[in-house]
Amino acid sequence: MPKGLTRAGRYNQPGIDMADSTVSRRDALLAALAARPAVAALPGAAPPLIDFGGHKVSRLIVGGNPVSGNSHVSRDQDRAMRDYFTTANAKALLRACESAGINTWQSRGDRHIMRLLNEYRLEGGRIQWIGQTASEIADTSANIRDMAALGAIGAYHHGSRTDAHWYAGTIEKVGDYLKTARQAGLRVGLGTHIPEVVDYVETHDWDLDFYMTAVYNLTRKKEEASKLAGRPIDGEFFYDPDRERMLERVRKTSRQCLIFKVYGATRKCGSREDMLAALRLVFRYAKPNDAVVIGMYPKESEQVKENCAILNQAIQSV
Repeated sequence: MPKGLTRAGRYNQPGIDMADSTVSRRDALLAALAARPAVAALPGAAPPLIDFGGHKVSRLIVGGNPVSGNSHVSRDQDRAMRDYFTTANAKALLRACESAGINTWQSRGDRHIMRLLNEYRLEGGRIQWIGQTASEIADTSANIRDMAALGAIGAYHHGSRTDAHWYAGTIEKVGDYLKTARQAGLRVGLGTHIPEVVDYVETHDWDLDFYMTAVYNLTRKKEEASKLAGRPIDGEFFYDPDRERMLERVRKTSRQCLIFKVYGATRKCGSREDMLAALRLVFRYAKPNDAVVIGMYPKESEQVKENCAILNQAIQSV
């Protein structure tokens, strides 16, 4: 059984003057990366490519939660992921993804991840990066500008924080952070686990390019979760009917969607058939330019090639 599949301050990069304009720094870094030799893809195994604001992005994007020790399973699993993902093993995962044709990584824009990514690129890695705001960094706008300086092709507001604003009635504050991403020259995204947030943003026509849409609502209040479960719930609750509720929004919006938690943080990984069924459901709703984000934890199995093969089969069968 494949195990561990999950999805999900300031940083000064050496050689980049943080006082320069964000867009010029980002352009210079992207130009330098483009000059490096590409990593060859394995024949027949690569996921298809889609357009992401002028960037060619693999329709399977590797997620960052396992590298950050976020399993959405248990504290023991969190610890096991942190122990496994040394800097060397994290870079090995990114290299394996590039070799298989997965050319984009989605992960947190925190100090640890940005330093790791910078080191990977200094060693010749070319993987594209979509950054998530790091909630522990007080100045979210500065966090977004730093992601742009590191060459992110897109940035999105952390879904759990978006949902907290939704429940607090302060969702409009999130729009201010999106303006910062637009000013920084990034592709602008919004993360959420709540279908009604997508409805609200669509109705008010916010200025954004893509959604990070979780197919499980992990931020609902525990009273609602307990009622749905028929038992007390104190923590994350994976409720299968959530999947089609969010996927209906994915299909309805004209904006691009990066769809995550497709395997329910291993809950749909009992067998290859379970994983294939989970992805087939997603691609029955996904638009041609939508992608899935899947975290990978290759400690006990070859998950990179496995996920590429299952994704290609799912796309071809719907």
